[in-house]
Amino acid sequence: MPSQSNARIFVVGANHRSSTALLRDRLFMEESLLPQMFGRLRAGGLDQALILSTCDRTEIQGIHDSPESATDLVRNHFAAIGNVGYDELIDQSYALYDGAALRHVFAVASSLDSQIVGEPQVLGQVKAGHRLAAECGMIGPQLDRVMQSAYHAAKRVRSETDIVRRPVSIASAAAQICQDLHGDLAARAGLIVGLGDIGELIHEQLRTAGLQRVTLTAASSRAETVARRSGVHFVPFDALAGALADADIVVSAAGAGRHIISKMDAEDALKKRRRRPILFLDCGVPSDIAPEVEECDGAFRYSLDDLEQVALQGRSERQTAAAAAWQIVDDEVGSWYEGRADRDASPVIVELREKFTAAREKLLLDHPGVDAARATELLVNRLLDGPSRALRGMARQPDGDAAEVKRLEELVRRLFEDPSDGQDSEE
Repeated sequence: MPSQSNARIFVVGANHRSSTALLRDRLFMEESLLPQMFGRLRAGGLDQALILSTCDRTEIQGIHDSPESATDLVRNHFAAIGNVGYDELIDQSYALYDGAALRHVFAVASSLDSQIVGEPQVLGQVKAGHRLAAECGMIGPQLDRVMQSAYHAAKRVRSETDIVRRPVSIASAAAQICQDLHGDLAARAGLIVGLGDIGELIHEQLRTAGLQRVTLTAASSRAETVARRSGVHFVPFDALAGALADADIVVSAAGAGRHIISKMDAEDALKKRRRRPILFLDCGVPSDIAPEVEECDGAFRYSLDDLEQVALQGRSERQTAAAAAWQIVDDEVGSWYEGRADRDASPVIVELREKFTAAREKLLLDHPGVDAARATELLVNRLLDGPSRALRGMARQPDGDAAEVKRLEELVRRLFEDPSDGQDSEE
């Protein structure tokens, strides 16, 4: 295992910016294959690493005394996995070390390095990779400390910026609008009209947001089969009017080429509901729902263009929030290095304190009853005796390095500078 002083952070991989989709497909590793990959890395001398393999990236984050040699090891394995030439892999991959690597790790956990900035599931992917690496014995104290700091950075980004709070896709925009109007979706009912892909995507997003009661209707012979496979209720298409009255949310993606929900249909449904509101999400091209529906009291209609505008606004706001998020990441990187410097210095400080305490106790034993002034004088002389003799001995060496002696003298001055500018300290 790398020593604390020599351990260095590295990241090597290929992501959506550095590589083609074809290469990422070749490098993708199923979770069941990761333990085998960890075994190969360990056999090559790398014993602290985690693997992230998603549609956006395949990369290894790790700790090693020689990150350059670890990078060669990883790239060789990547080339074998992807059946790709080493030079081609280098052209489409990246290798980061030390501060740049740490910043990257924090940015990935904070969803700043994704195709869609702020995508919430990225942090879950990182934590899953961390957990699997730990189960395979590939997480040592140094890498674990890095990951815990990355989670802290991600938590700050989520809580102190709006980067994950605005929808950036049509489906997420639809879910946000539904929640804004109806609140908790668990108590609401949804109606999906048609078998269009966008309707399915919105249904998935609404289910993730808590919608449980969903009915499907479509003018297709396979609609009932699709409903059964999706675990939703089915009603025949000719029962659409009655189904409208039971729905708090209507998602229409039939693509019928005509208005299949008219103003009169909406008005009749709202009367049966005693004006409890209905949100109509019209995703048909051309429209499935008559624009006049929004004139009904209690009806709220959003077209595909409306949803796209909400998503565009969300993407713009996320990009604005990204600047503040990157500042948080940079602050956390600085704090991490400050903390590491404190950790590295602590053993020396403890050793010095023990040495000085032992010298004080021995002096008091050698000179019982001595007054404070004399005790202080004796203690200063005793503490400075060893360093003084060492410095004089180095200066007297015939082949001594004068510049090295001068550097050590300057270091001693820095170590014993009084940070309080002469003020008394209680420590």
